[in-house]
Amino acid sequence: MEDVIYQQLLESAVEQSFNAILITTAQLDSPGPTIVYVNHAMTQMTGYTKEELIGKTPRLLQGEKTDRTMLTCLRQTLEAGKYFEAVTTNYCKDGRAYPVEWNISPVHSATGDITHFVAVQRDLTRAFHDQETIQILSSALELSSDLVIMTDIKGRIEYVNPAFEQHTGHHRDAVMGKTTRILKSGQHTPQFYAHMWDTLTHGRPFSDTFIDRTTDGQILYLEQTITPVKNAQGQIIRYVSVGKDVTERVDREKKLKRIANTDSLTGLPNRMSFDRRLDKEMTRRDRYMRPLSLIMLDIDHFKFINDTYGHHVGDNVLVEFARLLSSNLREMDLCARWGGEEFMVLAPETTRDQALQLADKLRQLIADTPFPSVGHMTASFGVVEIGDETAIETVKRIDRALYEAKRLGRNRVVTG
Repeated sequence: MEDVIYQQLLESAVEQSFNAILITTAQLDSPGPTIVYVNHAMTQMTGYTKEELIGKTPRLLQGEKTDRTMLTCLRQTLEAGKYFEAVTTNYCKDGRAYPVEWNISPVHSATGDITHFVAVQRDLTRAFHDQETIQILSSALELSSDLVIMTDIKGRIEYVNPAFEQHTGHHRDAVMGKTTRILKSGQHTPQFYAHMWDTLTHGRPFSDTFIDRTTDGQILYLEQTITPVKNAQGQIIRYVSVGKDVTERVDREKKLKRIANTDSLTGLPNRMSFDRRLDKEMTRRDRYMRPLSLIMLDIDHFKFINDTYGHHVGDNVLVEFARLLSSNLREMDLCARWGGEEFMVLAPETTRDQALQLADKLRQLIADTPFPSVGHMTASFGVVEIGDETAIETVKRIDRALYEAKRLGRNRVVTG
């Protein structure tokens, strides 16, 4: 009874196996072995019914793409009574070719004779498709213009694509096992990286513009998205970063911003840029009750210089004048070209008396400095300490002080 139950269990297991199973006689000479059993998976894989397969030769499943050299090897191996394993191409009933893995074993009788062959077959269509998909994705990564970095959970690099090598200058063999710290430029704060890791370790993607550095020290701007990769249990097993090099765009934006905020002749901040800084400093003054002063100056008789020597000489004078001012101001001061031959100095943390001293120092320096082509010249100054007033009211007040300096004979400092 136990033998019967065991046989029934065995037959049930074979019948319900996910792998296709085929049993043939051991006759290898023409017309070949005869199929004596197939399970349900075999009929599902081939499209044939059991009745259509039993009594036929397995050659029914072979066709044009079946490897003939492999078939010769199969015959020789089975004749020697050995196990055979190979991958080839079989054909369904409807003529569709499919890749298949063969695992064929001889069955011996009690006397040692080979009586049957058992073939366990596996349709590799999905596996081949998955492999093909992997190859396609791998090729896409290798050909992508975006930088791709794969790291373990500690940030150690496991893979980089050629675009990474091209943009960073790092060879992939040299970065394997190293952390992405090799790219750091030092321009991000510790808080930036703390926020990044907090986001990633909680399983969320992190996107931002990274300021990195190439092997030759150049700054590299990357718009990057780092995504955690999880296993079936939901555990983070690695991180994949995809980044686009936006260095040219950032540099272009910086240049446009610089053009919009800089006087093209002198290189000083222009009036629009100065107005923004003035508003910020006035807000800061109101909040913290700190002193803030303005100095306005105008080159005396500049029209005479242009009329006598030409505008090209006048332009050179303005450039040298701006350089002289900038190099003799404090780091916290802001000097801007206000318009024409007028300049403005914003002096934070500076009282009226301190601003008067600074203005007189500049006035004397200008008077003592010979300028190319024109020799010595002078400038007139207006000085105000900003009070409880608007920026427009402040500018009007300092403009009146400058006008008074001109009226009193020039080359002097007047406070408003």
